[in-house]
Amino acid sequence: MSEGAEPADLTNKSVTKAVRLLRELAAQPRTGATVTSLAKAAGLSRPTAFRLLHSLQQDGLVDRIDTNYVLGWELARLGRRADPSAGLVARAQPLLQELADDFNESVTLSVPNAEGGLDLVAEAAGSHVLGVLGRNMIGQHYPLHASSTGKVLLAEQSAEKLRATLPENLEAYTPHTITNRATLLNELEQVREQGFAIIDNELEPELLSLSRPIRDASGTLVAILTLNGPRSRLGRAQIPDALQHMQKIIDRMTEVLWSETGTD
Repeated sequence: MSEGAEPADLTNKSVTKAVRLLRELAAQPRTGATVTSLAKAAGLSRPTAFRLLHSLQQDGLVDRIDTNYVLGWELARLGRRADPSAGLVARAQPLLQELADDFNESVTLSVPNAEGGLDLVAEAAGSHVLGVLGRNMIGQHYPLHASSTGKVLLAEQSAEKLRATLPENLEAYTPHTITNRATLLNELEQVREQGFAIIDNELEPELLSLSRPIRDASGTLVAILTLNGPRSRLGRAQIPDALQHMQKIIDRMTEVLWSETGTD
């Protein structure tokens, strides 16, 4: 390659389009979707979508039931062998560190798990730490009702489901923990409306945490970004700026994780 020459684009556009179809199919009900609706959702022509779906079907990555396509058995088998967070962590880590450095506090990334909880899979820290934030947090689990990450996850569920699954009286971790189910449900409604969650002195004294959801193109919650700090440094007055900064990081993270190239 001559000096100054642009690097070759090694992206296979057909593969990129096929991945777009798989993502759209994953956002559909388990009954699947027709090739016409998938083509429209993925921004592809119907003939292109049909050819790609046919090829994916030949290898078991999708199945066809009557006129609908569903995710295939081979895709499920491969998924069980994949590390659910390795690629996510590798791509997100520089952005987590950037946020941690900007606020000189601790940042975590959590993902929903199959048991209805959260797995903390990545962290970054500035020079300041506080209590539990001074230890390695990866792999640890925190109570959903007393953590900002947990509130984001709980807010994904309907109030009816939460009433059926949450006890009326919740465990207290500090005098400020929300222990009444009805009070928590009201706060979760606010989380849904505003798009972020806060805990203030609820998990441990003087700890303030902010969490924002990270969603894929279909709107599915895939991860939660959290900024943690003591109230003496990360106070209420800093919340608007912190939330805005977090959203910018999420926008960049989304671009890194799901950037698409190629057109139909």
